[in-house]
Amino acid sequence: MRRIVIIFILAIMPVISLAETLPTPDTSANASDTHEITISARDAIVLAGDLVERGDYENATTILTQTPALGGELEIERWFLLAQIASRTGDIDTAIKIYRTILDAQPNLARVRFELAVCYMHQQKWRRADYHLRLAMAGNDLPENVRQMMNYYRWIVRQNKNWNIWFNFGAAPDNNVNNSIGGEECVMTIFGLMCHELADPESAIGANFILGGDYEFKLSDHWRWKSDANIYTNIYNLHDYDDLYLSASTGPRYVWSRGDVWLAPILTRRWYGWERYNWSYGLRLDTNYDFTRKLSGGLYLRLMNNTYDMYGDFLNGQTYSVSSRIFYSFNASIYMMARGGLTREDTVNKTYSYWQPNISIGIGAELPWGFHIYAEPSIYWTLYDDARWTVKDNTFTEITEQDFTHRYAVSVSNNKLDIWGFVPTLTFSYTKRESNIWQREFDKVAIEFTMQQRF
Repeated sequence: MRRIVIIFILAIMPVISLAETLPTPDTSANASDTHEITISARDAIVLAGDLVERGDYENATTILTQTPALGGELEIERWFLLAQIASRTGDIDTAIKIYRTILDAQPNLARVRFELAVCYMHQQKWRRADYHLRLAMAGNDLPENVRQMMNYYRWIVRQNKNWNIWFNFGAAPDNNVNNSIGGEECVMTIFGLMCHELADPESAIGANFILGGDYEFKLSDHWRWKSDANIYTNIYNLHDYDDLYLSASTGPRYVWSRGDVWLAPILTRRWYGWERYNWSYGLRLDTNYDFTRKLSGGLYLRLMNNTYDMYGDFLNGQTYSVSSRIFYSFNASIYMMARGGLTREDTVNKTYSYWQPNISIGIGAELPWGFHIYAEPSIYWTLYDDARWTVKDNTFTEITEQDFTHRYAVSVSNNKLDIWGFVPTLTFSYTKRESNIWQREFDKVAIEFTMQQRF
C-alpha cells in the first residue's frame, strides 16, 4: 500500500513541492524507492475545498494551515475554507472573526457576507444577520439556489426575532444648541426706534445616551406579541437644553415570508431642561415588505394625542404622521436608504398647527480596512396654518410662517476598533433653516461621537 505524506511549501515558482520524501511500495520484495509529488497552489486549495465538502476537516485543516501565505484570491479562498471548517465544527466565534477579516479587505464578497450572516443566525443575533443578508442578496455572481436560500433565511430571521437590544452613547458638541440667529430686532414707535437684542447662538457640549430593546413572544408560526421601550437623553453643560424622552409600545405582530405588520398602542413622556414638557399616547402601525432580493421597504403610521404640562392652552392637540423607508442594495457593500413622510400637527391655537413634508436619501458603504461611511442629505418644510405677529421692516406684521430646513450629515466608523461589540462613530452635520420670518432662521454645525453597535 502506497504511503504518502504531503507537506506543502510555497516556492518561488508557482508550485508546491514535498519537503519530505517517503518510501513507497515496489512490486519486488524488500525493495524501496522514493516518490516526490508536485502540486500547484491552486490545486492544493481545490483539494482542501473538496475535503471540506466531504467532511474531512482534519486533513483539510492540515493542508490549509501548512500552506504559507499565497496572496490574492487564493489567500482569500484559503481563509474562507478555514472559516467554513470553524463554522461546521461549531467554533462560530472563530468563523465570524475570519469572515470579518476577509470583508475588511474585500467588502464586496457576497458569499462571505452571506456566511457571516449565517454565523450570526447561529448566535441568534438577528439584527446583524438581517443587515448582512440584505447586502449579500445583491451579489450578482451568486447562483440562483444560493439566492433562494437567502430568501428562506430572511424568513427564518423574521420568524425568530425575540430579544433585540440597542445601546449607543457618546458626546455631541453643538455650536448653536438654542437654534438662534442673534442680532437686533427694532420697532418704530411714537418715541422713535425701539430695539432689543435677540438671543445669541450658544455653544454647548452634550453627552447623549440611547437605550432600547424589544421582545417578541411567539404565539404561532405567524403571530407574535411584540413589546418595545426606548430611552433617549441629551445632557449639556448648559442644562436648560437637557432633553429626556421615554417611549413604550406593545401589540400583536403578524409575520410572513416577505414582510410583517405590527399594530400597537404607544405611550411617550418627555422632559426638557429637567422640567416636565409633555406626554402623548396613541397608536402605531409598522409594515415592512421585501419587494425583490435587492429592494425592501416599510410604511409607518402614527396617531398621537398630545398633552403639554405648561403650554397646553396653545399646544395641546393631535399629531398624525405617515413615513416610508426604502432600502436598496447596489451590491454586497453599497446600499441606499431613502425616507419620506408627512406630519400633521393639529394644536388648540392654530398659529402653532402645521404640515411638515420631509425627504432624505442616504448612501452607505462598507469600505476596505474595516471602514463604514454613511452620508445623508435631508430636507423638510414646515408650513403653519395661521399668521402670527412678528417684527418685520421695523413694524409689527402678521405673517404665516413657512420654514425650509436642510441638513447634511456624514458618519464614519471602523469595524477594527471593536470594543465589546461596539465601534466608535463620528458624525459631522450641518443644519440650516430658512424662513419668511428672519428671526426664525439659524444654522449650526455639530460633531457627534458615539459608540454604536457593530453590524
